[in-house]
Amino acid sequence: MTYITLDDVEDLALGAVVLGTGGGGDPYIAKLMLSEAISRHGPVEVVDAADLDPDGLLLPVAMVGAPTVIVEKFPNGGEAAKGLRALEGHLGRTGVAVLPIENGGMNSLFPLVVAAELGLPCVDADSMRRAFPQIELTLFTLAGLPSSPMTLADVKGNYVLFESVDNAMGEKLVRACVAQMGMVAVMSAYSITAEQCVRHGANGSLTYCLEIGRRIRAVQEGQAGAYEEFLRFCEAEILFTGKVADIERRTTGGWARGTVTLQHLESEDRVMRVEIQNENLVAFDDGEAKVTVPDLITLIDVETGVPLTTEALAYGQRLHLIAMPALDRWRTPEGIALAGPRAFGYDIDYVPLGGAK
Repeated sequence: MTYITLDDVEDLALGAVVLGTGGGGDPYIAKLMLSEAISRHGPVEVVDAADLDPDGLLLPVAMVGAPTVIVEKFPNGGEAAKGLRALEGHLGRTGVAVLPIENGGMNSLFPLVVAAELGLPCVDADSMRRAFPQIELTLFTLAGLPSSPMTLADVKGNYVLFESVDNAMGEKLVRACVAQMGMVAVMSAYSITAEQCVRHGANGSLTYCLEIGRRIRAVQEGQAGAYEEFLRFCEAEILFTGKVADIERRTTGGWARGTVTLQHLESEDRVMRVEIQNENLVAFDDGEAKVTVPDLITLIDVETGVPLTTEALAYGQRLHLIAMPALDRWRTPEGIALAGPRAFGYDIDYVPLGGAK
């Protein structure tokens, strides 16, 4: 076992933005919440699922909604406990640990806050090893595990618990409820056992996030070879370097959608267009898809080394577009069918990194 301390919070937040691929919510609020929780309750215990009772119930948790709303509408701190206790009551079982559903953005940190408040350990795993905009886009769905029963709780004390016929319908029901809850809520879904997490989860993802953050901090500090080490560790590449020439944003159906256009720093007639649905999904270089979901697209400020959420993008910023491969299970035919570009309405095939230069 290990512990997340106050010294880890900043690095965890940096890694969370990288894995958030522009979405997942700005971790700033979750960073404040985690710092406060650690100050009040002490360091948060982080455990491997393999070290828990195989039949032990895990309590998955995540913030859901539009990232642009989460920046301004803070959780009240009681939503998770309400939803998780309702889930335990429905199942007639008590959870042994908190499990992040998503490792990216504020959802890398928020489950640690919940674990501290409930006095439980947090599992070093999640269901994606990145952020995704839809709830059914998980490794658990690929494994045939149901997202139901699901709970949602909002800042006003409302909560709902429901079952869905499949995970895609669960996403639709959650999105409809979240819209009525003010575009942001705390969700629990995929209440699996520790043994199921060992078999089907993205194990080690919390540690992975922290290690990415440590390398990003080294970049920001100007340490020799830091950028090369960051790219090596993530198996990533700088695909494009340009300045923000145009941004288009809108919030519809519970998602933050938009497009950001980068103009190449050395060749002004070359542009990269990034399509967004909460997360950066597809990057087009002069109209040709160069990197596509489920692989990761992250934008990092050239001068400061700060990884950026879509809400933080601004005209004139000079950015590196970083492309990172997703977990191998996402790059299978089944993974691409579930979370590839066609699943998001783009009439293009998945482009493996390095396969379309």
